[in-house]
Amino acid sequence: VQLQASGGGLVQAGDSLRLSCAASGASERFFNNLNMAWFRQAPEKAREFLGAINWAGNTERYADSVQGRISISRDSAKKSLYLQINNLKPEDTAVYICAAHDATYRLYQRQEEYDYWGQGTLVTVSS
Repeated sequence: VQLQASGGGLVQAGDSLRLSCAASGASERFFNNLNMAWFRQAPEKAREFLGAINWAGNTERYADSVQGRISISRDSAKKSLYLQINNLKPEDTAVYICAAHDATYRLYQRQEEYDYWGQGTLVTVSS
């Protein structure tokens, strides 16, 4: 499966943004057996876990650093994952990357648990 994130761009502090991650090269059935997540990587910083959603779309887990400002959802028919970020801050400037792994009962935070990675989309937040 290939993952491609989109929706990034230049925004102002306080704005909201919705990022998308489209899965291709896989059936809807395959997509529905993936747990998925969003990470981000700012310049000269380590990749940071933001949140994850399970294969059924009914369980989510968020990092404390962004809890309350982000929401993750998925659409099986469109084989897509979404990230809604509210009240953007300059420190949110980063490349936002989607990732996935075969469905499990746990939602992993460690990037080593993820098998599939997208190219990422750049979000730049101006003050």
